[in-house]
Amino acid sequence: MKILHLEDSALDHQLVCRALKKANLAFSIARVETLEAFVAMATAESYDVILADYRLPGFTALDAWSALPESGKRPPFILLSGAIGEAAAVSAIHVGISDYLHKDELGRLDRVIQRAVEVHQARAAQEKANQALAASEQRLSEFAGYLQTAIEHERAAIAREIHDDIGGALAAARLDISWVARHSLDAAVLAHVQAATDMLQHALGASQRIMMNLRPSILDQGLFAAIQWLAAGFEKRTGIKTSLRSNNEQLCPSKSVQLTAYRTAQEALTNISKYASCNLVQIELSDAEDVLTLEISDNGIGISAEQLKKSESFGIRGLHERAKTVGGWLDVSTRVGAGTTIILSVPLTQSMHTMHTMHAQHASEEQFQ
Repeated sequence: MKILHLEDSALDHQLVCRALKKANLAFSIARVETLEAFVAMATAESYDVILADYRLPGFTALDAWSALPESGKRPPFILLSGAIGEAAAVSAIHVGISDYLHKDELGRLDRVIQRAVEVHQARAAQEKANQALAASEQRLSEFAGYLQTAIEHERAAIAREIHDDIGGALAAARLDISWVARHSLDAAVLAHVQAATDMLQHALGASQRIMMNLRPSILDQGLFAAIQWLAAGFEKRTGIKTSLRSNNEQLCPSKSVQLTAYRTAQEALTNISKYASCNLVQIELSDAEDVLTLEISDNGIGISAEQLKKSESFGIRGLHERAKTVGGWLDVSTRVGAGTTIILSVPLTQSMHTMHTMHAQHASEEQFQ
């Protein structure tokens, strides 16, 4: 064990060495007396532990502690002094000193050193694990954002194919059926023509609805209009009274923020229709204080904590990740029997910076691909 000893008394240093030898501790030790020499030694070499007297000529052990590099690189630091009270020792530990031992108790020094080193190693391992976890979470968040972008691109491509191929074929078939209707007087034929026309109209409506869900072109008319269209369609399908309020019907955030808000409302309304068992939904859209806020509330049965934690509840988790991609966050407030409220908040200025960064990252990734 490599030890640095900050001590101005040669006799006390010899006593420390004797105590460590008596404990059969394998060690090497270097003694320094001045603050300048201490900082030079501590930064030039790596030590397993530092032992320090509290009061030294012109400075204290706390000055020495403060002069060390940032805490992540500091070794265990043990006060070994007879000139410090218990209150001062406790205060020293609060600022990061590892431990304190009175010079009259040198027989315990080896145990104090071992314990300080073990605690230090455990904290270092924990910090490393936390850093690895944070990096992993950051990578997952970035990957989730990349997936959301890829999914939207794929949806847009599918919507174009439906419009160009299926929509075109259905429109052509309707023209042909209309021709048959104009050139036939047979009642049975006309009945079949009318039935086919109705089916074609239904298919065209379905394809348009699917295209709208895949690529919400309604967003070209503004976010308020898009949410209003969602709310109206939801009320018509479910019979659940749905109201929409906004402090600014002309608000126009970036396309990415609009799409995030639209998908959040879409997912929330889908979940409400499936699980809420409610008769009222209220939606509020605001850009107060330069923060886009979308709040969707129902008066249904609520969601239990167990349901929110279920491994298959990817809808809400997906909304959380989608919000992060534009620099925002999602809050879910619910209570069993008292309804659920989902709130999306996106700082509008920050979201622009976040999206510029993501676009740069994606461009860099595409170069490597």
